[in-house]
Amino acid sequence: MDLVIQDLPELLKAMGVTLTLGVVSFVLGSALGMLVGLARISRFRLLKALAIAYVSVFRGTPLLIQIMLVYYGLPQIGILIEPIPSAVLALTVYAAAYLSENFRAGIIAVDRGQWEAAHSMGMPYWRMLRRIVAPQAVRVALPPIGSRFIALMKDTSLASAVTVVELTRAAESIGSSTFRYMEAFLVAGAAYWLINTLLSVGQGALERRLGKAYA
Repeated sequence: MDLVIQDLPELLKAMGVTLTLGVVSFVLGSALGMLVGLARISRFRLLKALAIAYVSVFRGTPLLIQIMLVYYGLPQIGILIEPIPSAVLALTVYAAAYLSENFRAGIIAVDRGQWEAAHSMGMPYWRMLRRIVAPQAVRVALPPIGSRFIALMKDTSLASAVTVVELTRAAESIGSSTFRYMEAFLVAGAAYWLINTLLSVGQGALERRLGKAYA
């Protein structure tokens, strides 16, 4: 208990970094994932092939390797990025690879007749996507998207490998200075659990709300 009180400011600051990493990466990853998902169902073969390659590479390699490449590898070709932006970049492209598949599945699930009806009315592609397809696709894809958000929040712990002082790094630092690793990592674990429980509750409420809207 003394450890929690004594190091509470440091832990709260680290929790703020964890939340920032997770939320920013998820928002950017969702936007990129939607574009990649649309490319996956595009009739342009080159665009589709590039999207397939992107998903294959970023889903098929460990996130830790991607974070290391961005932070330690890019400076070798003259691109120097600070630790937090490096972590956000790696988390974003990694999350986008998974989210693109969620969005693709949601778009495919929309009845093809609605696409054809909107097209016959002369509706432009992007307006048709925004007003008719996207709302239904997001509702279908919401459960796996929510799960990906929770997983991404836990993945932020890997940012500690590139010196970002988020929850895991803060717990390690407190443990090494006090030799009370058990308490430090239990507190960090409880913080992750609290964040993800709140996300799960929010996801459930959003799913119920969208379910009523389309009932």
